[in-house]
Amino acid sequence: MNADISIVWNKIESMIDSFIKLIPNLILALIVFIIFVLIGRAFKHLVKRLTRHRRYARNLGMVLGRLAQSVTDLIGLFISLSVVFPSLRASDLVQLLGISGVAIGFAFRDILQNFLAGILILLTEPFQIDDQIVFKGFEGTVENIQTRATTIKTYDGRRIVIPNSELFTNSVIVNTAFEIRRLEYDIGVGYGDDIDRTKELILEAIHHLDIVLTDPAPDVLVMELAESTVNIRVRWWIKPPRWLDALNSRDQVICAIKQKLYVENGVDLPYPTMQVLFHDQTEETDGNRSRQREGWPAGNSKIPKPRSISGSLQGLAKIHNNNNKSDGLV
Repeated sequence: MNADISIVWNKIESMIDSFIKLIPNLILALIVFIIFVLIGRAFKHLVKRLTRHRRYARNLGMVLGRLAQSVTDLIGLFISLSVVFPSLRASDLVQLLGISGVAIGFAFRDILQNFLAGILILLTEPFQIDDQIVFKGFEGTVENIQTRATTIKTYDGRRIVIPNSELFTNSVIVNTAFEIRRLEYDIGVGYGDDIDRTKELILEAIHHLDIVLTDPAPDVLVMELAESTVNIRVRWWIKPPRWLDALNSRDQVICAIKQKLYVENGVDLPYPTMQVLFHDQTEETDGNRSRQREGWPAGNSKIPKPRSISGSLQGLAKIHNNNNKSDGLV
């Protein structure tokens, strides 16, 4: 029993002696690691300071600063481990890092994919902070571009978080990529109205609006001969091309066109109408069937003879009497 206790005590003493011998190395390794941490923070603040006054490079500077700090801290950790354990070689650390990197890559594949996509978005800048974009069913203003995801604020006050890999690999509409933007609206006028005069009136109506640019100039085009209207497309440009400006310009343009055409000049803005002809129910008063060709065959032969109004009334009276007899009323 005493022999077992002495063996355990000897092991404890050897461990304590080994730890005491490692204390200078631990202190030195700690000092080295702290120095590298301070250097990493200095790199981070330097990058942020260089991009502070550049509006669209703030996020990129933050990401690069954090990346530089992480790399510096990792190098400091490796050097500190080498100080504590002199037998640890750099090749062992690299091998360990490679194995760990593969395992981490498989475990956090989506996170790393979003991270790399975020770096590429910040470098290539297909859109920037405060841009208004449309992505699939989402539309709003870009609030922040982070390393994992991009956040946009919708026009009705909601926040959408979109993974960067989705934004980088799919189509994105940037409504504010250029200084000006063209809008359009279709108007239906009657077939009896003068098209050239109508187009002149539309241009007169929108030329007086300050929100509509004169260069490029607005234009009016006839687009379609529809069932009950002649469809005319009005196109105009605005600056700046933001959603609120587009909404205000559309409101002013439509109100001005309606006032100019319908109220001041009496141009017809017809409702959609449909004419349905029941060929077996037309009356004698409907006109000459040899001249009214709505679905009837050409020529004067085989034209169905219209029924007479009197005959129709007699038929209805006969049906009424038969119904009364069946009910026992007559």
